[in-house]
Amino acid sequence: MGYVLEGAECAKVEVPENAYATRRSYGTGWNCHRGFEKVDGTSCSAILIPENAFLKSSGYGWQCERGYWKDEDLCVSIVLPEHAYLTDNRTGSGWACERGFTADLDRCIPIVVPENGYLTNVDYGDAWSCERGFIQVGDRCDPVVLPINAFLDPGAYGPGWRCDRGYAPDDRERGCVAIELPRNAHLDDSGNRWECDPSFQLSEGACILGR
Repeated sequence: MGYVLEGAECAKVEVPENAYATRRSYGTGWNCHRGFEKVDGTSCSAILIPENAFLKSSGYGWQCERGYWKDEDLCVSIVLPEHAYLTDNRTGSGWACERGFTADLDRCIPIVVPENGYLTNVDYGDAWSCERGFIQVGDRCDPVVLPINAFLDPGAYGPGWRCDRGYAPDDRERGCVAIELPRNAHLDDSGNRWECDPSFQLSEGACILGR
């Protein structure tokens, strides 16, 4: 049967029914067969599998069948609301709403998409977004007012547009104004700001030679 270390001595391994020897010198020296679990470290008892469940591949636990969720020692049928479908997610409700609907407690309600908007089909964040050329204002999509020397940029924070290279946003005019480069300066990578050339430092709006 083998022996395991107990303190400073070696104890003979007694393998209970429905178990097998591990041939290791630590622990109990035995494990339960598949479909059984240890009880008080002395015996192996059959795992009780409820209705609508199956033994896990590991053999040391059970899992509810698809369409059921675990409620303590039972597998309870998942009640699907209208416009919903089963998921493989073992946590939560076990269901998700069809495209065009969103979960509201135990039901799926239609997503109201405004004019010039579209469904995003994502599981988080906004359920809809505005078409190109429009920007979200509350629960509607308003046209982007594109100033001169600017282009549409849905990723831009705020107005939905960005100034062309060589121009900078002017909040007062709500437009784009030409950037006046001081001597010994150049546009940065964005094209909407400037920075001093190497070896020059910014001082009161000018680029002066560093010391």
